[in-house]
Amino acid sequence: MAEDWPKIVGRRTIPVSPWIRLMERAVEFTPSAEPEIYHAVDQQDYIAIVARTTDGLFPIVRQYRPALERRTWELPAGMVETGEDLAECCRRELLEETGLKARAVHPLGVYAPCTARLSNLVHSFFVECEPLAPGAQQEAGIELKLVSPRELAALIRSGEFVLQLHIGAVMLAAMRGHIDPAPFFIK
Repeated sequence: MAEDWPKIVGRRTIPVSPWIRLMERAVEFTPSAEPEIYHAVDQQDYIAIVARTTDGLFPIVRQYRPALERRTWELPAGMVETGEDLAECCRRELLEETGLKARAVHPLGVYAPCTARLSNLVHSFFVECEPLAPGAQQEAGIELKLVSPRELAALIRSGEFVLQLHIGAVMLAAMRGHIDPAPFFIK
């Protein structure tokens, strides 16, 4: 009987914007206990892309993030559309944000971004890219930079590349043998 608790005894979705909803859950922790209310942000699953060009550079993007009230360097990324194939989403987001075309897409894993407050999952990928074509366009408001592994590691150390989810995706790429981990651990 102990494995039956805790259990969800009520659920309510509260729309906030086209991109997120607030999920309210009533959780009963023991039989006949008064349910406790918990909230989480509910949104579409997310793609994080560790890409590398044929000359060994990593595309990163800089954009304004209202939640932090500043611009940040990040990996190409985005929300998965309902029913969208994950590899195709990866290709689409990479092209939209960087102008780079994917040659090969390798899944790195699916993980929870925050088990306490977020209900979505992050699908991380390593992508081998074609060289950046002359005149390639990026999404409006996004600045593209191609960096070496050492430059990416330096941006992480300096706090200019701050998105923990993307730092985790870089480490997954290293753990899976797609990139050399040395620059990230040796100054």
